[in-house]
Amino acid sequence: MNCHGQLKTVAAMVAVNFGLSVANVLIKMILDQGANHLVVITYRQSISTVFISTIAFFLERKSRPKLTFRILCHIFASALLGATLTQYFFLLGLKYTSATFSCAFINLVPAITFILALVFKLEKVNLGSKCGRAKVLGTFICIGGALLLGLYRGSEIPGTSHAKTSISSHRTKSWATGSMVLTAASLTWSSWFLLQAGISKKYPCQYSSTAILSFFSATQAAILSSILDRDLSSWILKGNFKSSSFHVWMQGIVGSGLCYGLMSWCVNKKGPVFTAAFTPFIQIFVAIFDFSILHEQIHLGSVLGSILVIAGLYILLWGKSKEEEDCVMKQSQVAEEDPECDMAPQVVPITGTQ
Repeated sequence: MNCHGQLKTVAAMVAVNFGLSVANVLIKMILDQGANHLVVITYRQSISTVFISTIAFFLERKSRPKLTFRILCHIFASALLGATLTQYFFLLGLKYTSATFSCAFINLVPAITFILALVFKLEKVNLGSKCGRAKVLGTFICIGGALLLGLYRGSEIPGTSHAKTSISSHRTKSWATGSMVLTAASLTWSSWFLLQAGISKKYPCQYSSTAILSFFSATQAAILSSILDRDLSSWILKGNFKSSSFHVWMQGIVGSGLCYGLMSWCVNKKGPVFTAAFTPFIQIFVAIFDFSILHEQIHLGSVLGSILVIAGLYILLWGKSKEEEDCVMKQSQVAEEDPECDMAPQVVPITGTQ
């Protein structure tokens, strides 16, 4: 049963990162047509609100706990960090750098989440045990793979097509700015995983919380867009309207709705570090889409970096799994010892009456 539950969470997170990769490819197509990224976020989160609210109404209306003002404030902060600011910083970094570099930079999220979890005492590491050393080693291997993906280009893999250069010269001039913005995106997303861990304990209905989060995020993005760009024409999607509308709907349903709902469920089941550890899969799926759909060329650095990311992820998950097994064994040992301790008080009064 434990193995079955582990497979369910792993399969869910692989599906989540596949969905997020599809959303990234679709949003790149829309942005290349000149769409305002804050407007896209507003539409995306609004669609997610309607879609997830419908699911929450039918599945959680009878089991939904009381929604307090404090929980609402936590979900508002979660929406600001995990949806609005993360997407805003990521798309801004995408504007100043490249898609490959942006996705590779986000791969630092597992390591940042792990470090923040240690700081806030949500995660413990015993370097004297194999489990603790495996978690630390896996984290650093993931970081190394992410850095290799972003910083080392390498030679082109034979057989891949030459794509047209899509990065304009003004992006190269703002590479440092893009790196800082992507660092902010990684920090806000990592913070969301930790904040969501607390919310899932107080309000365990993942569909309802995701619907509220999407509503808050849509409102925040709309306000931010109105402040930064007051041109009403920016709210009209550029390019082919049918194609752009379909892309936005898919982003809202899959990228913001289903993916955030499943991530909230995994955070509740396995914790923030386990959930964030699958983030590097976005880079791998995006590389596959770049080659097969967008016909981008693949370089040696992308292949080597992806191998390192997968290896580091496997080591980290192995350490987490072994740690959980040790915890279960200790609990079973305590449960076996407790009945023997409980029998002692039953003997004392009998001998006393005699």
